[in-house]
Amino acid sequence: MTKPSTEGRRRLRAPFLIMLATLFALAGLNAALAHAVAEGDKGYIQEITGVNLIPFVYLGAKHMVTGYDHILFLFGVIFFLYRPKHIAIYVSLFAIGHSTTMLLGVYFNVGINSYIIDAIIGLSVVYKALDNMGAFQRWLGFQPNTKVATLIFGLFHGFGLSTKILEYNISPDGLVANLLAFNVGVEIGQLTALAMILIAMGYWRRTDSFWRHAYAANTVMLTAGFVLIGYQLTGYFISQA
Repeated sequence: MTKPSTEGRRRLRAPFLIMLATLFALAGLNAALAHAVAEGDKGYIQEITGVNLIPFVYLGAKHMVTGYDHILFLFGVIFFLYRPKHIAIYVSLFAIGHSTTMLLGVYFNVGINSYIIDAIIGLSVVYKALDNMGAFQRWLGFQPNTKVATLIFGLFHGFGLSTKILEYNISPDGLVANLLAFNVGVEIGQLTALAMILIAMGYWRRTDSFWRHAYAANTVMLTAGFVLIGYQLTGYFISQA
């Protein structure tokens, strides 16, 4: 078999290098922005009252598309999923988890320290990277239930969002309708992010570089998860000083 040309090797490496650059860029962002709301959006949330469905749908979609911790976890979840049925199951479990705690957390005013919850969300990224690398089977001798883990971490992702919303004292007037609209927006944003990930993954999987670099890609994701954890825990201890 002839060796691929230099140009061929460059084409095979391109998707992987793009993905690495994207993950490092995401990890390098200010981790405090993981569940933050832009200043303009924050002021809008604090000032409006009554039912405002379209604006809250927009805010929910915007949050999900720009929530890089969500996207990293979602990327890890579908990394080795090929069949649409399996992708739908896992994404649905994640959606059920974060929708449940987001809605209930805000409605019942259940807040968790934002540093701690965001550190746990970083841990979800670490977990998924290790799972994709087969680490649990090697270290523990068994495979944790990936569906249950996806649902549980989805619950934590939802608490991360509800905690941030509670900080902005959203008006109780029209609260339920606005929260439902926000959640619809979150799901629209999730589907948009998922579509972009699947398009990129579909292209990469058609090249020989996918299996050669799959382990390295998950190592990058693992590193990004530890960066998120370290940043949030540092912020927590500084805030307690």
